[in-house]
Amino acid sequence: MTGQAVRHRHLEVDGVRVFVREAGADDAPALLLPHGYPCSSFQFRRLMPALADRWHTVAFDWPGFGYSDTPAHFAYGFDAYARLLARVAEALGLERHGLWLHDYGSQIGLRYAIAHPDRIAALVVQNGDIYADALGPKYAALRAWWADKSPQTHRPLDEAVSEDGFRDEFLGEVSGEVASRIAPDLWKLHWPLMDTPARRALSVQLMEGLEENLQWFPRYQAYLRQQRPPTLIVWGPQDGYMPEPSARAYLRDLPQAELHLLADAGHWLLETHFEQALPLVRDFLSRTLR
Repeated sequence: MTGQAVRHRHLEVDGVRVFVREAGADDAPALLLPHGYPCSSFQFRRLMPALADRWHTVAFDWPGFGYSDTPAHFAYGFDAYARLLARVAEALGLERHGLWLHDYGSQIGLRYAIAHPDRIAALVVQNGDIYADALGPKYAALRAWWADKSPQTHRPLDEAVSEDGFRDEFLGEVSGEVASRIAPDLWKLHWPLMDTPARRALSVQLMEGLEENLQWFPRYQAYLRQQRPPTLIVWGPQDGYMPEPSARAYLRDLPQAELHLLADAGHWLLETHFEQALPLVRDFLSRTLR
């Protein structure tokens, strides 16, 4: 069916040329899919056509990532990305929609949701951390930088922005068998797009911004308590940044949320556990995004 094919184009938004992927009918209930680090809208390439029979799915590359431009005038911070997310939704006529929260996309998406609560019909949370007391052991390097901003503590941040660093982010802490399901295309194809001075610098800048982002965690939590959007939490607990307690913490503010832990999955469960995740997502959306 034509409606289930993923369509690709560029969209001009506030002077920024943004690469967009869309699938499904324009008048179908919409699901907005902001991507995480270190990836692009490519991470949703399987999910989008698998939902397109009933939903209008939209993903795009942040400026400085994937096939979007890297304009010098863009601020390259979570606030700037949240404003851009709002402008993309407006440009596409998405007045009310579901929102997928994953990795950096969770931080950006929740800032957007706080600013535009009436737009959010439902949330799907996939390994997106917003609880400071539940952060995993891989935050150690960032914590060291926060405590002592020296060249020595900054070096791991610089080293992470590399092909080997990207590979480690994708393979993470999952078992060898699960890791074998993750195609090297994810870092082999993405790293050449990111290997420019400007893009390497903005990637480090975003990591540095995670310290300031901690101050937003209580605001994210307050939004969830106050708005109580229907929420599906589908989570890979084999995640050094966001282990199982990071997922369960959402139930403090959303006790009615649906939580599914895919036991041996990690941060990139759409790569390794797609067949298990898809029925959960379709069932949830069929009840909340109609």
